[in-house]
Amino acid sequence: MSDRLRPQLYGIFGHPVGHSLSPVMHNAAFRHLEIEACYVPFDVADIEAAVQAVRTLDIRGVSITVPHKISIMPYLDQIDDAAAKIGAVNTVVNRDGVLTGTNTDGIGAVRALSEKGPIQGKRVAVVGAGGAARAIGFGVQSAGGKVVVFNRTVDRGRKLAEDLGCEFVPLSDIMQADTEIVVNATTVGMHPNSEKSPLPFEFLKPGMIVMDAVYSPLKTRLLEDAEARGCTQINGLNMLIYQGAAQFELWTGKKAPADLMLKAAEERRKPGR
Repeated sequence: MSDRLRPQLYGIFGHPVGHSLSPVMHNAAFRHLEIEACYVPFDVADIEAAVQAVRTLDIRGVSITVPHKISIMPYLDQIDDAAAKIGAVNTVVNRDGVLTGTNTDGIGAVRALSEKGPIQGKRVAVVGAGGAARAIGFGVQSAGGKVVVFNRTVDRGRKLAEDLGCEFVPLSDIMQADTEIVVNATTVGMHPNSEKSPLPFEFLKPGMIVMDAVYSPLKTRLLEDAEARGCTQINGLNMLIYQGAAQFELWTGKKAPADLMLKAAEERRKPGR
């Protein structure tokens, strides 16, 4: 088979990864644009060996998810300015054997939030201190938002706040905080622990915009509580689609069919699928 006809291989590295909707949305985009490519989920424990596999198998692009967004960085050839500033990678681009890490999580979060209202000048609570929280925090700041980091582990939360140049509040003191937008960037509430919420019910106030980066389940306990309290809710699927569309464009150089990717993901999430 010639190189021209050989299907290109893409994938996602994470642990766990079976719940991911990235394969269905990216494969739908490849089919729509008639690109000979396949996107595959890889449940990865050893990220160093997985990066070597990218080189060996000539995998053209990879999405990186929990728990590898930070730990993958030493094994890549280059880290672009965005990912270096964030300190985490969610996307790997393979160009002629050179592996470059970048990050589109902040792009996805900002686009999802912006659909519900302006970010400029708003106080935004970012809950968490991992790779997703870092990307979202930097993304919100780039859009003019005023970030406040909340985290259960004080040392990690304070470190992220220092890197962002913003305020840190221990999660235990969140009831004292005054924010207009809230983003959960932790895995609290993800299946199979979907009965949990990272925030007290009473913290949520009418008129708040509440976004959960978790999308399995689509309506997390946090979003159920937000609905009950009269908040505007944004589920994790919106952020996933927009960050994925940005990945697709980096890999292929083509405009991502974001609406089609969203439709494919929603179809997969229908009961009985």
